[in-house]
Amino acid sequence: MESRLRRRLTLIVASMVISGCASGPPKLPYPAFIQVDELDDIFMASLPGVRAKQLSGDPQTRRTSNRIDLPKDWTGTSGGVPGRSMELFVISGELTVADIALQAGGYAFLPAGSLGFNLAAAEGARILYFVNDTDPNSVIRSPIIINSYLLKWEDTSKAGVTTKELRNDPGNGAKTWLVRVATGASQAWESSSMVREGYLIIGNQQYAECVNGESELWQYAPSGYFYRPAETISGGPESLALTESIWIMRETGRGVATVWPSCVIRETDEALSERPKLPNEFGDL
Repeated sequence: MESRLRRRLTLIVASMVISGCASGPPKLPYPAFIQVDELDDIFMASLPGVRAKQLSGDPQTRRTSNRIDLPKDWTGTSGGVPGRSMELFVISGELTVADIALQAGGYAFLPAGSLGFNLAAAEGARILYFVNDTDPNSVIRSPIIINSYLLKWEDTSKAGVTTKELRNDPGNGAKTWLVRVATGASQAWESSSMVREGYLIIGNQQYAECVNGESELWQYAPSGYFYRPAETISGGPESLALTESIWIMRETGRGVATVWPSCVIRETDEALSERPKLPNEFGDL
């Protein structure tokens, strides 16, 4: 069984490499199959002196998701986005938040109204930097600063998929979590009632997006990213991890996941209400 799975994954990787030489990822009506290294650099007034790539954002509300490279001996502050909550996740290197040193896997949530924290990267670091819209329903008022490696991976209802919770706001349901997908583990066709974004930290994962009833398949490599609208169907049996993969995921509100039998065009609200709902845990990718 294991040897058959290995041969299957080898054939999939080979086919993706061959097809990748001929064309790029499918064109979708929303950001998915994004390789962050290929994005242009942007200027960030709130973090001077950094190299930044914007993953997604809204200039009207100032919500933004970014990957940032901090140079050696960089110093700054979290006070550049007053009135907004901020999340930081260390991909590599070391970031000091106040007096706490966060290495790879370190996470910080700084709620709206927090005093500006000093930030420093003596040897440089690569981080994810999220600024969230103001939400009066959020009830987390104290900073969260943790080392995710100290958290235990928790089983889910999906074989080969485990998670670690970094933040889960009981007020608005906003959450940030890590997902680990074992090699060869596949996914169901699912949707979430909330916008979801994900960044692949390590691994290679083939994944399908369902657009107008058509399955669009591509492979995420490390630094792959998606920003998936609410009620978008994705996953399916062809969506599987080619190597063990770890994602960081975010939703800005309380999402409800729905299982679908296949990649279909969305049905009426009445038909949707009859679809089986997933247990109250993290849904698909």
